[in-house]
Amino acid sequence: MKSTNVLPGAGTREFAGKRAVVTGGTRGIGAAVVRRLLDAGAEVLTTARSAAHTAPSGAAFVAADVRTRAGADSIAAAARETLGGVDLLVHNAGGAQPYESALSMADEVWQEAMELNFLSSVRLNALLAPGMRERGSGAIVHVSSAAVPAVPPPFLHYTAAKAALENYGRGLAAELAPHGIRVNTVSPGRTATPGGEATREQWGRLDPGPRQAAATPPLGRDGAPDDIADAVLFLLSDRAGWLTGSNVVVDGGEFSRV
Repeated sequence: MKSTNVLPGAGTREFAGKRAVVTGGTRGIGAAVVRRLLDAGAEVLTTARSAAHTAPSGAAFVAADVRTRAGADSIAAAARETLGGVDLLVHNAGGAQPYESALSMADEVWQEAMELNFLSSVRLNALLAPGMRERGSGAIVHVSSAAVPAVPPPFLHYTAAKAALENYGRGLAAELAPHGIRVNTVSPGRTATPGGEATREQWGRLDPGPRQAAATPPLGRDGAPDDIADAVLFLLSDRAGWLTGSNVVVDGGEFSRV
């Protein structure tokens, strides 16, 4: 049978009538998720600390720092005002800079990693999931990292925070399942994004050895933002209606060698 190369959900308007919030949606994986949701008919509000002009066309935007309580409050208020409520929530904002040694990281570095990669999701869920619970439906996706089991030392602050996020996501899924809300995680491997490339460059300067001369993932290429967006949209969709508490690793087989 000849492939038509039509992406799952593309052109189907399967998210028509759905209201979505995507954090960190102005570039990379987040922007790909926003575009896919818009193409499939959703209303979308996205966030970043600045640079509204880079948000995908058609999405509403709020400038907010997800690392802070005030930022979470601003996003929740904008979602209620702009969308009238939230059906779909994607926690994509995250990241960290590498350090030469986990022992050299100051308390502030650990705290910032936790605020950005873990507590930002906890706070925003606490503000927006109650509305889903009242309506008896909703879907939440946390974006973690396929590197969590590998725990590379220069990113121990990052992988520790993401490990906490994964554990929290499983527990939250159990709590919210009786209310019709599904909570899942997507864990990307090495993905070709501007932020990812900059971080890998910095890591290479800290550790230019064999670990940094990483081979191409077994599937033959680095991931693209749309590869991750495909998994996120599947988990948000009714096609994943019997999936909750899962962690979908999308890494081209990169960490199958760990």
